Amino acid sequence: MERDPHAWIATLRNSHERLVSLVAPLTPEQLRGPSYCTGWTVAHVLSHLGSGAEIALMMLPSALGQAEPADRAAFQPVWDAWNAKSPDEQAADALAADGKHVSALEQLSDDELAAVSLPFIGMNLDAVGLVGLRLGEHALHTWDVAVSGDPAATVSPDAVSLLIDNVPRFLAPRLGRVPDVPFRAHIRSTGPDRDYLLIAADPVRMPDWPGDGAGADFEVTMPSEALLRLAYGRLDPAHTPAGVEAGEADLDRLRRMFPGF
Repeated sequence: MERDPHAWIATLRNSHERLVSLVAPLTPEQLRGPSYCTGWTVAHVLSHLGSGAEIALMMLPSALGQAEPADRAAFQPVWDAWNAKSPDEQAADALAADGKHVSALEQLSDDELAAVSLPFIGMNLDAVGLVGLRLGEHALHTWDVAVSGDPAATVSPDAVSLLIDNVPRFLAPRLGRVPDVPFRAHIRSTGPDRDYLLIAADPVRMPDWPGDGAGADFEVTMPSEALLRLAYGRLDPAHTPAGVEAGEADLDRLRRMFPGF
């Protein structure tokens, strides 16, 4: 896994620029049209990213050890303010807030990046963890916007290369739902290449593939981009690329495990 926070920040910058390029040509009608997220328009997705950027900026001084942690009660006024904006304002303001957040990260010194420490759901995030959390949200929601105009859109390759290692160590244990009937799946992904054993039981685990004696119930081969989207609940049949090799019933078991959010 990449441990240089500068690489993660640079990839977040690229994701921001991609989002700008996607949103800039959209008409008011397209902003009000559906995104991939159920019940959310494109403007809703942008509002979510914009409020997230604003909250991330609020939390940054605490992560740097320069202030007390932001009170979660301070977040609700941010969400209320974004929800009150018109779709056109949500789009324009989201790009501005997102750019401001990325710029703030780019301006951090090596010493500041080394000092980053933020408690988060039982973990303590360093700079890579902090930026990675935002990159995962950003890259996948950017896809939510992109796919509304291009059903064949994919998550940016540079983001996939960094985020794929979050699937076994962070996403699968937290987002994977324990199935009624436990199973074990051998999952191989390509571009970059990974080899995992998904243990769909309580608790859900996803260690590296231990070898042919592991006793998997079925095998799946897919692009790493597709595996990343699967973990985020974004690999429905209409958006499953031809490079996925698996039985449809087995894919459906995996989709039910990762319904997304």
